[in-house]
Amino acid sequence: MSRNARAADDGSLAPETAAKAASARDALGERDGVLVAFSGGVDSAVVAALARDALGDDAVACTARSETLPAAELDDAKRVADEIGIDHETVTFSELDDPNFVANDGDRCYHCRTMRLGEMYETATELGIDTVCDGTNADDPGEGHRPGLRAVEELDVFSPLLDAGISKEEVRAIADSYDLSVADKPSMACLSSRIPTGLEVTEERLTRVEKAERVLREWGFEGFRVRDHDGLARVEIAPDELERALDPDFADAVHEHLTDLGFEYVTLDMAGYRTGSVSPGGGEEGGSDGTGGGEEGGSDEADDDVDGADDDDSGGVDLGRSYPR
Repeated sequence: MSRNARAADDGSLAPETAAKAASARDALGERDGVLVAFSGGVDSAVVAALARDALGDDAVACTARSETLPAAELDDAKRVADEIGIDHETVTFSELDDPNFVANDGDRCYHCRTMRLGEMYETATELGIDTVCDGTNADDPGEGHRPGLRAVEELDVFSPLLDAGISKEEVRAIADSYDLSVADKPSMACLSSRIPTGLEVTEERLTRVEKAERVLREWGFEGFRVRDHDGLARVEIAPDELERALDPDFADAVHEHLTDLGFEYVTLDMAGYRTGSVSPGGGEEGGSDGTGGGEEGGSDEADDDVDGADDDDSGGVDLGRSYPR
């Protein structure tokens, strides 16, 4: 059984969900060994936990490290793998080596995922493992523009959650039954999803987006994106946090910090945060399985109040908050 975890069939799950989890675990157990493409998000964490239960040490988690993966996500993946008790490998590559990815057309996620899964298969071969599996769940195929799923099909990646008909809601329930800390973790798309389709993906743009979002996370925001429109930062904040972002102190501080990072202009999108606002079809791919595709959403780290400021009762606006300069 996974370290620090209960079995997924301990009675805490709805019978139908428990049966699906058992089916996925049994399907994994039929393999001689599996390498789980692992981001540390809830989907891949559940696959890793099921695989660890089914195969013990013959199950390995692997995270692909590249410029599009925030450093905090890699750290989180290592922590979650340790929590599950599964061996964890990392492989390093660069999507920027592929001109098709850099061009950032409508199939960017296809090119990314093809490269990442190729790295996974190479690692699996080195470890004597024949099967690579990912965290695609039953809801993913119907979620808008998802070219990355084409790479999964072409490379014959095993998707146990999808095959067992496990929805995203059921994934979270199974994660909770395992006592996994990521059961409620918001999804996280890769950094390239912040760059509008048609605008080249460069290391400079990826780096300043990562640093800009780190600032917002440190200031206590949870649902957000910083979109890089060729030097113009379009900041999206979740609707339930948007009012706080209208604080003049926040406006001054975010402008100062983001221009220091290399943005020429900083804007606040009054429509608030929503996935896929720069992608074709309104979809946004990235990170459910460590392969650059499958999950989307906001920040995933616990945040502390800045300077110990307390929330007041003024309709959600923290007028007393100060932002470090």
